Amino acid sequence: MDYGVCEPARLGQTQLPDGRLLGWAEWGPADGTPVLLCPGAATSRRLGFGGGVIDAAGIRLISVDRPGLGASDPAPGRTLTGWATDMRHLIQEHALRAPSAVGFSQGAPFALALAADGLVNAVAVVSGSDELAHPRFAHALAPQVRDMVNAVATDPDAAEASFACFGSADALWDLIVTTSPEADRTVYTDPVFQRAFRRAMDEAFSQGPAGYARDTVLAMGPWPFDPADIAVPVELWYGEQDTSPVHSPDLGESLTRMIPRATRHLLPAAAGSLLWTHAEAVLRTLLTHAR
Repeated sequence: MDYGVCEPARLGQTQLPDGRLLGWAEWGPADGTPVLLCPGAATSRRLGFGGGVIDAAGIRLISVDRPGLGASDPAPGRTLTGWATDMRHLIQEHALRAPSAVGFSQGAPFALALAADGLVNAVAVVSGSDELAHPRFAHALAPQVRDMVNAVATDPDAAEASFACFGSADALWDLIVTTSPEADRTVYTDPVFQRAFRRAMDEAFSQGPAGYARDTVLAMGPWPFDPADIAVPVELWYGEQDTSPVHSPDLGESLTRMIPRATRHLLPAAAGSLLWTHAEAVLRTLLTHAR
């Protein structure tokens, strides 16, 4: 099956005011409707989606490496707020008019940070990580995730060092394959998809594990914005077969209530890989908010 992964049409880096570089990859027409992709954990700009959709839909998909991963320079101690500042500059440099954003898995809080900062006109959260440190999940987290949240709350520097010791492309791949439901393993172990996925993971760790570790600290800590203050439409996509302990424990139900203009799409037959199994629905729904 074709899961819509293909080589980027364009690769590059954008220099930030402090001299750092942000790496990015693009698919689709250069003058298309801009959609910013915040990739999932431990992957790089190279893993896109919707390869059979974006050209026909006139979408310019731009995937950006977070600092310390892939082709983006590190920024020790970075925050979700700092990510929004970096992306504001990239949006200006690329002259992106009214972009939307997609946040997959651990990329969800990074995409929502863009919305909270007024940088995008809509967001699609796909199999997204929720605010796991929020009190509403106090009794809903898997034990290992609760331990990670508590570690970040108690001593974030020690937690970050611990995550770095664990983090590698091989370790994360083994974890994904062994903990995913069959619906996801079918996607992830497809020869074409697996090759693209592993390549993106290898690139993500090309500078070492520090970028992944910092991402994980931010994902396990409290968000620096209130979801209730997000004023743009947010489409939340979850599969009922998703078993990932680091995605939303209630598959976006409470987050949908918190965000004023949120709509939840709960797909009975889908799992965590729905970014690739349902790319057309995700993108075409997002395009309804384009302006």
